[in-house]
Amino acid sequence: MAQSNLTPTGLPKIRACLFDMDGLLIDSEDIYTFCTNEVLAQFGKPPLPWDVKARLQGRPGPEASEMLQAWAQLPISMDEFKKRTQELQTKHFPSTQPLPGALDLLTRLAKAREQGKVKMAVATSSHRLNFESKTGHLGHLIDIFQKEHVVVGDDPRIPKGRGKPAPDIYLLALSTLNEGVPKDQQIHPEECLVFEDSVPGVEAGRRAGMQVAWVPHEGLFGVYGPRKHEVLAGLTGEHKEVDSEEARAETVEMERLRGEWVDAGRGFARVRGRPGEVDDGWGRLYKNLVDFPLDSYGI
Repeated sequence: MAQSNLTPTGLPKIRACLFDMDGLLIDSEDIYTFCTNEVLAQFGKPPLPWDVKARLQGRPGPEASEMLQAWAQLPISMDEFKKRTQELQTKHFPSTQPLPGALDLLTRLAKAREQGKVKMAVATSSHRLNFESKTGHLGHLIDIFQKEHVVVGDDPRIPKGRGKPAPDIYLLALSTLNEGVPKDQQIHPEECLVFEDSVPGVEAGRRAGMQVAWVPHEGLFGVYGPRKHEVLAGLTGEHKEVDSEEARAETVEMERLRGEWVDAGRGFARVRGRPGEVDDGWGRLYKNLVDFPLDSYGI
């Protein structure tokens, strides 16, 4: 890779920014917590602790519900639990608001996009109906993204069982940005910056071969702060919980290729089949999105 295509840190300059949504751009994670705790209280259960919630974040809805039920042991079916929480979510989702710095960052990136410096996409685990419920009143924020570059959790192009922390959704989002672009001009994974608040989401970005900005909720950081270096490398091992034949096959392939260095053809190399290395610089931690340092990524 030519020197002009590297940042001062020695990493590739960013040409695409891929965003999670819940808890990253909008405050919907707090609404999820409120609704869940309301249903738990109906059965005398304690509020959802962050060490459990941390494992639910960034995952597809059905998978998160199963994990929650396994912890809560509620005397109702999963369908009934889902019905009760959805009723509350339907009531409260229209009150979501952008998180600090989100609108300003997207506005800055939109200007850079107009100048041909960067592209943008959303990759959210939220299913289409929930996505629309959360963002229908936030056109000033979500309409910054072109509709064809918004990938939701129930997109049929994402195989079953391949939600975050699998890398599929971020690779799909990148493919939407490269569609119709000549091959020699397409954006490569290492030229993408994934914005995530969840631990599985960070791992998904790292496993996709992308750079990651981790912006965790303070409650989540209280749980994973001591392991922040592992989180930023995507090495917390969340992918081991993905229970699908395809996911298991990928794990076998990852182990086969572990330690095999491959030239990306642009002047640098990385280990194929691994999320990352501790302190390799591909993942960085931020308190919020306020005054996000785009220039440090070459944007």
